[in-house]
Amino acid sequence: MTDDIFRKKKKRQTLGFRVGIAVVVLLYVVVAFAGFLAPYAYQQQVRGEPSAPASAIRFRDETGNFSLRPFIYPIRLEDPLTLKYNEDRSRPYPIEFFVRGSRYDLLGIFSTDLHLFGVVSSADAGLDPQLRLLGSDELGRDRFSRLLYAIRFSLIVTPLGTLLASIIGILIGVVSGYAPRRIDSVLMGAADTMLSLPTLILILAARAAFPLELPPLKAAFLLVTIFAATGWAEIARLARGLVTSIREREFVLAAKASGLTQPRILFRHILPNITGPLITQMTLMFPAFLLYEVALSFLGVGLQEPEPSLGNMLSAAADLTLLRANPVLVLAPAIVIFICILAVRLVSNGLNRSFSDDKVTR
Repeated sequence: MTDDIFRKKKKRQTLGFRVGIAVVVLLYVVVAFAGFLAPYAYQQQVRGEPSAPASAIRFRDETGNFSLRPFIYPIRLEDPLTLKYNEDRSRPYPIEFFVRGSRYDLLGIFSTDLHLFGVVSSADAGLDPQLRLLGSDELGRDRFSRLLYAIRFSLIVTPLGTLLASIIGILIGVVSGYAPRRIDSVLMGAADTMLSLPTLILILAARAAFPLELPPLKAAFLLVTIFAATGWAEIARLARGLVTSIREREFVLAAKASGLTQPRILFRHILPNITGPLITQMTLMFPAFLLYEVALSFLGVGLQEPEPSLGNMLSAAADLTLLRANPVLVLAPAIVIFICILAVRLVSNGLNRSFSDDKVTR
């Protein structure tokens, strides 16, 4: 009976972890293949369709005929003042897979114009429809395509910043926990100083020291550097506490007695025994850095237009008229942020339970 309860509990624990891993993998598929998944270029404007609603995907036409292939009707702007659109139902346009469109670099290497899905353009330019899964913004740019590229930027910058901050913090923490008291006091004094400062204000101040408009690559490098420089202190404190808690254990004393050097003891014997909590802490840092990146773009000091980011796309929610008309479409970046953070927390909880079970088993 006890074994059955344990198995059910273990199954419940791993379900959330597996869901989290699946969502994270899906998000990074988007990162790798954003250009292929996006039906249009993120900077492509259709001036005749500003703030257009999402395309209605249909399977049944006006005469009641059912089609296995989904299709859309093109929309026309009837009133530019109220942004009222109507469908032109004179001709359906089927949604097709593997269509040709704007060129992009697949995986940053191969130049291609192949997209996963889209609507084939008509010879009559006046009837060219646009497939808008999330509608368009005020400049007529496809929200769905921009959202995919925005996810790519955030999910490259955030984990790199988290990884670099973690490496710096872990090195400082393990050295501090094993070093003499004077070095420990200096290193932890620096960490406490960093922890006492408001992180977001510190990031904003560091970002303000550089030009506002930067190319995406330079902006990404700058944000990663800022996150690493401001986010190492918390994990350094944790690493130091873990090292001091096991530095006097039997296996460490045995390593000292055998004549091993201090760096070898520290990185070969102590560090592998504290990796579990450190990895868990890294997964907790990731959502914070993601929100910092979004906040910078939302406030207008992160990635600049016309480059898409979750923050500058979310700033459209400030338009209350648009927000009331299409709340789900406007808040799609916020939904993506919620899903991403939830997935990372599920992974973090699963890792934490796994390391806890390992300790109980040992």
